[in-house]
Amino acid sequence: MPEGTIKKLVADKGFGFIKGDKGEFFFHHSAVEGTTIEDLQVGQQVEFTEGRGPKGLRAENVKVV
Repeated sequence: MPEGTIKKLVADKGFGFIKGDKGEFFFHHSAVEGTTIEDLQVGQQVEFTEGRGPKGLRAENVKVV
């Protein structure tokens, strides 16, 4: 699984961005596993599955490392 760092969180709107090897990945709160988006922090290491959304790269199955 690819790994990355949480770059930005907009928890009140339910989304954020992860900086990964292939660029910046959008993620929705529904893709977070094992915790909640409110418990995530900028700079935290996560692993995820790469996907594509309507606007570009998207992270699915986001888990804290």
